[in-house]
Amino acid sequence: MEQLIECVPNFSEGNDMSLIKSITDEIEKIDGVKLLDVDPGKATNRTVVTFVGSPDAVVEAAFHAIKKASELIDMTKHKGEHPRMGATDVCPLIPLSGISLEETVKYAKKLSERVGKELAIPVYLYEYAQPIKERSNLSVIREGEYEGFAKKIKKPGWKPDYGPTELNIRSGASVIGVRDFLVAYNVNLNTTSVRKANSIAFDIRERGRVVKDEKGNDVHVPGTLKSVKAIGWYIEEYGQAQVSINLTNINIAPVHIAFEECCKSAEKRGMRVTGSELVGLIPLQSMLAAGKYFLKKQDRSTGVSESELIHIAVKSLGLDDLTEFHPDKKIIEYRMKKDSESALQNLTVKAFADLTASESPAPGGGSISAYMGALGAALGTMVANLSAVKKGWEPRINEFSDWAEKGQVIKDKLLKAVDEDTAAFNRIMAAFGLPKNTDAEKQARKEAIANATISAIEVPYKVMRLSHESMQLIKCMAEIGNPNSVSDAGVAALCARSAVIGAHLNVKINAAGLADKSSVEEWLKDAGRIENEAMTLESEILGIVNKVIEKS
Repeated sequence: MEQLIECVPNFSEGNDMSLIKSITDEIEKIDGVKLLDVDPGKATNRTVVTFVGSPDAVVEAAFHAIKKASELIDMTKHKGEHPRMGATDVCPLIPLSGISLEETVKYAKKLSERVGKELAIPVYLYEYAQPIKERSNLSVIREGEYEGFAKKIKKPGWKPDYGPTELNIRSGASVIGVRDFLVAYNVNLNTTSVRKANSIAFDIRERGRVVKDEKGNDVHVPGTLKSVKAIGWYIEEYGQAQVSINLTNINIAPVHIAFEECCKSAEKRGMRVTGSELVGLIPLQSMLAAGKYFLKKQDRSTGVSESELIHIAVKSLGLDDLTEFHPDKKIIEYRMKKDSESALQNLTVKAFADLTASESPAPGGGSISAYMGALGAALGTMVANLSAVKKGWEPRINEFSDWAEKGQVIKDKLLKAVDEDTAAFNRIMAAFGLPKNTDAEKQARKEAIANATISAIEVPYKVMRLSHESMQLIKCMAEIGNPNSVSDAGVAALCARSAVIGAHLNVKINAAGLADKSSVEEWLKDAGRIENEAMTLESEILGIVNKVIEKS
């Protein structure tokens, strides 16, 4: 698995876009990284930048961005609502895939040492990179902010981990570390009072608040949510106060739960939440979970499309309250997609049919089989959703909703296979085009063709399995689903069976060109079984469908 690290440096400039671009240009110069998001805030005078890449490339890009920020940002002139201590205030590294937290710490230390040594900027490690527990919390490190750091840096216990023990007057100090994926999230309020906003922040944050008991002693009262940090502030740009939240573990405290807790606290205190905003990016799963949460509150089926779940999440959380919310820019998986991905999926029905009918050999039967399978799964899912909302069937909504969710998963995988099949065909063509002048080139070409052919067998075999799996949903919907949609279940069965048989043809024709079939032998045996079962299931489903139609 490819090693990927996310880096989210926060720079103390949110107004001068040309200056911000000069910093992000340094990131984009480095091969092996991709700039995902640049999120400036005028009132906070702070920009959150997000990029991902291989560990070494991320460290290189981060260093050059920090260097450029130190050249362009003068902290003696900086003012902003957000707590800060340096031109590059904080620079976390977050492991995304193929790399552990412990391994990522090594890269954080490598970056910190270079920043301290080459840029003469004091650097403090935080979170997982900081071995001293008492100074691992970012807010504790940053106490005193830039204005108080010239004295703080001299205090016992506050010697920087790297770099000079004198504050860099122009650039301040920086915090570099390793943390889990964090979502920065602001909840908008119908008040201008920072005190009121803070009261909500204290209600929900894990740290809670300190109050006096009857004897005048300080008593700590924890907030309602674990893994949540929050403060209240006023944003002049918006003319309203916000609860600024860091969700440090979105598995423990998801975005939608933080939003709901703010709503409860605000209502209790005579205020109203008007919406919210994301700072930086959010994982797709967080948006889907939010969409499902709010659909369940409405007693609606959660087995809807990914785009519908995101739409519900945006509207329910009010993410478009202050600015338009663009999923392709704010959801991390969407930002990481290559331009070539989903090329066929994104075509109109007419454009896809026209392309298939052209002189190009791809998309061909494999992609069409995958698409037929997707249509079958989609129809079965439609029947489940129509059953979930059928009047008088309300007690069964969870049953049908669960089936619809399963159908959506199968449908999405089959849609992905539409492009995967064409990509596999293109890899075979590319392998045949490799040079074959020397013995070494001939051997490399032979291996490339074999590997590409195996991939071209694997994709339609997967289409067979998924389409066969969808027939369980389709049969169930024919049996117990909304009888007014039983004919749709019948058409779904026809699509699924055709997808299985069509994909099997592709499995067989690609396997015919493979000299050594040992690696795909099990697939070939299983494919025959799947086709036989699919034909039997189709017959059973059509029998059920026709009986229901006859009774109607």
